[in-house]
Amino acid sequence: MTQRTDQGSATPHRSTAYTSLLPWQVRERRFQPVGLARRNLDPDDVYTFLDRVAGDMAAIYAALAASRRENAVIKDALRRWQSDQARAREAREHER
Repeated sequence: MTQRTDQGSATPHRSTAYTSLLPWQVRERRFQPVGLARRNLDPDDVYTFLDRVAGDMAAIYAALAASRRENAVIKDALRRWQSDQARAREAREHER
């Protein structure tokens, strides 16, 4: 599936029907063997590689989730700080 980035946006555009692969989907993917007349790959090598890819995906998804949690904490702290600053500014204006 190709992705394109809309102008003015850093987010790739995907159709709504697209769903991201999950690590377990990569690990459990099986391929049909090809006939003897064709060249084919060693299934053990393919599944070893897919397991490695799935492991990398799991690590990336975990890092992304941690980043999103940290982002939420930072946003919450910023909102509280902004509210505190607005209240302090209002209090200073009322003192004048």
